[in-house]
Amino acid sequence: MFSIFKSNPTKKLEKIYALKLEKAMYAQRNGDIKSYSFLTLEAEQIYEKILAIKQSSKGS
Repeated sequence: MFSIFKSNPTKKLEKIYALKLEKAMYAQRNGDIKSYSFLTLEAEQIYEKILAIKQSSKGS
């Protein structure tokens, strides 16, 4: 009944994921490949968390 008040756990992570990818893009454009690789790695880890949450919610 009150499921409309429950927050989506992946929504916040998806915003953070998009911001990390955007920062990585700007780092790559500026020639800072080291920062680009670190930001991309962080974004991939966040994406894995998103997938894990989605998989666990499908199983429930």
